[in-house]
Amino acid sequence: MSHIMFGDDVKTHTQSPTCMGASVIGLCFTDGVVIAADNLASWGRMARFPGCSRLLKVNDKTIAGSSGDYADFQYLTSLIERKQIEEETHEDGFELSARSLHSWLTRVQYNRRNKMDPLWTSWAVGGIDSEGPYLGFVNKLGAAFKDKLIGIGFGSQFAMPLLRKYHEEKKGQITRVEAIEFVKKCMSTIFLRDCSAHPEFEIAVVDSTGSEILGPLRVNTDWSLAAKTRGMLFAQ
Repeated sequence: MSHIMFGDDVKTHTQSPTCMGASVIGLCFTDGVVIAADNLASWGRMARFPGCSRLLKVNDKTIAGSSGDYADFQYLTSLIERKQIEEETHEDGFELSARSLHSWLTRVQYNRRNKMDPLWTSWAVGGIDSEGPYLGFVNKLGAAFKDKLIGIGFGSQFAMPLLRKYHEEKKGQITRVEAIEFVKKCMSTIFLRDCSAHPEFEIAVVDSTGSEILGPLRVNTDWSLAAKTRGMLFAQ
C-alpha cells in the first residue's frame, strides 16, 4: 500500500492485490453463454480461502465471472447489485443486459485506472439479447472486447487453444449440454496444469430459459500414474 499525504488527508492506493482468484473461461453456444471459475482465493501461492465463488448471476439474462483481487470483486459485485436493484425499481420492463453491464464495467475500470488506483480485476460478462448470445471481456486497465470465447489468467494459456479448436470444429453450433461438458473438461485441464487452480469450481449458464449457477462441482482427477512416475524416478 502507498500513502500519499495531502495536509490532514491520507489517500491509500493498492499497489498489489492480496487474495487473488485465478482462471475464468467463457464460451458462447447456440443460444446462450457459459462462464466457469474455480472457488479459490489464493494468498500468494497459498490456497488460503476455498469456497469463494467468483461468478455472479446478475439477472435472468446476464451473468459474470471475475479473476483477480477478491476484495475488488466483492466491491464491484455490490455496485452491480445496486444497479440491478435500481433497474428493478423503475418497473419499466428493462433489465441490466450483458452488453450494458460490459460497457459500464469498462468505464468503471478505466476511470479507476486513470486515478492510478485500479480495481485489480478482469471480467467475463455473458448474456443474451435481441442479437443473440453476448460475451465480453474487460481488464483492470479498462481494455475491452467481445468474442465467442474468452480465457482469463492461465485459462488464456491452457483452455483457449482447446476452446478455439472445439468452436471451430463445431462451427459454433454447440448445444447447452455440449458447452457445459466441454467447459468441465477445460476446468480439469486448468486444474492439472495450474498450481494456483482448485478442484472445486462453478459454472454459470444463461440462455432463453433464464440463468443459473451450477455447482460447486469438482474436477475428476486420477493420480494413479503418479505412482508409476515415482517408481521410474527411483529406478533411475
